[in-house]
Amino acid sequence: MTTSPTQALGGVRVLDLSRVLAGPWCTQTLADLGADVIKVERPPSATSSGGDDTRGWGPPFLKDTFGADTHEAAYYLGTNRNKRSITVDIAHPDGQALIRKLAQQSDVFVENYKVGDMARYGLDFASLHALNPRLVYCSITGFGQTGPYRERAGYDYAIQGMGGLMSVTGPSRAEIGDDASGGGPQKVGVAVSDLFTGMYACTAILAALRHRDLTGVGQAIDMALLDTQVAMLANLGANYLTTGIAPQRMGNAHQNIVPYQVFEVADGHMILAVGNDSQFAKFCEVAGAPHLAQDPRFGRNSERVRHRVTLVPLLAALMKARTRGDWLSALEAAKVPSGPINDLADVFADPQVQAREMTVRLAHPLAGEVNLVASPMKLSATPVQYRRPPPLLGEHTTEVLREFGIAVDVADREIRTPPFR
Repeated sequence: MTTSPTQALGGVRVLDLSRVLAGPWCTQTLADLGADVIKVERPPSATSSGGDDTRGWGPPFLKDTFGADTHEAAYYLGTNRNKRSITVDIAHPDGQALIRKLAQQSDVFVENYKVGDMARYGLDFASLHALNPRLVYCSITGFGQTGPYRERAGYDYAIQGMGGLMSVTGPSRAEIGDDASGGGPQKVGVAVSDLFTGMYACTAILAALRHRDLTGVGQAIDMALLDTQVAMLANLGANYLTTGIAPQRMGNAHQNIVPYQVFEVADGHMILAVGNDSQFAKFCEVAGAPHLAQDPRFGRNSERVRHRVTLVPLLAALMKARTRGDWLSALEAAKVPSGPINDLADVFADPQVQAREMTVRLAHPLAGEVNLVASPMKLSATPVQYRRPPPLLGEHTTEVLREFGIAVDVADREIRTPPFR
């Protein structure tokens, strides 16, 4: 096992049977914290290139040292560093037997197969718990292990719609009227249901490991994308439960705070994010309109929300009079929250992002080096370490099987002949 004792999860072994995003995002976070994550992937076959589907979700693909595309998509690279890859056909009895052997010597088992698949393979929680009572077993599905939708496949896009996020994302009716052809519900630009589920799963696994360390017994974790999407609506969910009124799309504005939105300025657009009444008064001073903060319709946030239709056009006219740079400089000096709207080229060139070391370069067997987005976790005593690039398909099969006490000749036979290849 190749983990560092100086990392928080050093010595924790994770058997990762997940693919695409939610599961891999969870296990990459565990790997960044020091866990030894063994990524179990489908072997190549006559009809499939095998492996995690996201390996082929490109372009863009990583370029090799000769400038040609590899089979490693950027999508895959972004969620699988610090892991080791082995190929096993879990649909075959021999493959199932091998996974059971590995699970007996693992701390965590993560899978995102459809409900019932793992039981059919003899790899469900009950089966593996009988072999290894200390195992923490995390299942990630679209709708969970219970309920009328449990057997449905779940995808982030559909979950954003079903879970309410798209009902509050996109242009407001005031912006587009009643004609949906001018806009309408929109998904978020990244798969947030998957990503949030991955992070919640990671938190649940850490809690279960803590419980296991205290009691000696593992447990099952049932994570669902729909549950997570409902939970992450946060204040909007609370708004509905408090009032019985479903929040509507607000475009780039905020449901509960005014002004907290995008404004057009003389040379583009920017964000003004006033969070309290004091900040609003400061903004009005900077804008040369102190009378607005003294107006009883606008002095308190609750009143600004009630009178947003009147206030926002007044602010919009003020904002258009100055450039983004002028506004940002003046508002920063006055300690009024605001910011630019950057594309990703701007983001990675930003001196703050660079100072926080939010990119990492790792050696890669095909490309020489690969650039990846770094982890945001900054731990003083057990820092994140970048030990491995995202693995090639089956790159570590022999290495891992040796560590589990499986003879090399057996490993070679299992890798090169059915059902493993």
